[in-house]
Amino acid sequence: MNYPKVILKSGKDQSVRRYHPWIFSGAIKKIMGHVNEGDLVLVTDNKDEFLAIGHYQIGSIAIRIISFEEKEIDKSFWTEKIVSAYNLRKEFGLAENENNNVYRLVHAEGDGLPGLIIDYYNGTAVLQMHSIGMYLNIENIVQALKEVYGEQLTAVYDKSESTIPFKSDIEAKNGYVYGVSNEKLVLEYGNKFRVNWEEGQKTGFFIDQRENRKLLSEYSKDKAVLNVFGYTGGFSVSAMQGGANLVHTVDSSKKAIDLTNENIELNFEDTSRHEAYAVDAFEFLNDIDHKYDIIILDPPAFAKHHNVLSNALQGYKRLNAKAIEKVRPGGLIFTFSCSQVVSKDNFRKTVFTAAANTGRNVRILHQLSQPIDHPINIYHPESEYLKGLVIYVE
Repeated sequence: MNYPKVILKSGKDQSVRRYHPWIFSGAIKKIMGHVNEGDLVLVTDNKDEFLAIGHYQIGSIAIRIISFEEKEIDKSFWTEKIVSAYNLRKEFGLAENENNNVYRLVHAEGDGLPGLIIDYYNGTAVLQMHSIGMYLNIENIVQALKEVYGEQLTAVYDKSESTIPFKSDIEAKNGYVYGVSNEKLVLEYGNKFRVNWEEGQKTGFFIDQRENRKLLSEYSKDKAVLNVFGYTGGFSVSAMQGGANLVHTVDSSKKAIDLTNENIELNFEDTSRHEAYAVDAFEFLNDIDHKYDIIILDPPAFAKHHNVLSNALQGYKRLNAKAIEKVRPGGLIFTFSCSQVVSKDNFRKTVFTAAANTGRNVRILHQLSQPIDHPINIYHPESEYLKGLVIYVE
């Protein structure tokens, strides 16, 4: 292996020995050879002992590790990694499931491939690269996908334009890198959804809420349900499927509301139980006194960086306090944070403070996280980004 060598400072190798997949720039003592962003590098300790192989990048996170073994990173490496990810989804009933043809195939660090997201939508794989190293291997990744799925794979769409590091010289453009797909209808637990991976948020659908949507359906019979920050209406469809007698969806985006209405119509001949509103969530919550039995709060990330964490926690507190204050007695609130920098403890304390400020008696029924196709790398706690609570409000 003729990779440039990165030597770490004395004592800065401990996190790597504990299999953490990131090496920060401050840990690097010396780089042997010329290195461009995205290049593979061999990492050693201060005594020249092998530690790992990873992609070099400019920034605070200087290396994203893709192998803790001293091995060639060739086409077979990428195939083995993606086969391993696929087999995990197959073993637990996600892949090759006639009632579910949408799932995350590769969850970055959770599947040992930092910087790479692959979501599978009924024959189309949607890629998002968060590092130059991954982007430079797109051909190997596409080839591995072809080997895993065979004829089942109709298209691969690269959606890395907004996720490639902005300091790099590479200008990624969204588009198909294999095939073309006009079929954008997927199934989740038998529910139909129209997914727009070309223009939608993230890769087009919030796959990570699948199990939490299923849980909501189990509580929804004969209930009045409000889905706040509804996006494509995933929670709304699940509530309707569970027998809710009234479901309202709120999102500030008219485009999202249109897609919600389309998804409702895909699943139900009678849509009279559902109404959708393109309005500000906080304004809508001001005027709903005891109208709803269940409220879902699934906002976009209020904080993407630690320097805005305090403001984000205040936002979560204000949002949850309003919902706790307004939900019917004996009602439920499904409340979430998808901010990676907001810990489970911080989120729970924020909801606790919100509840205390309302003076209502609140109990936690469920503590929620991300599903099995978004696995958490035990050596990389940062990969646990989704957290949620189901609370009962007297």
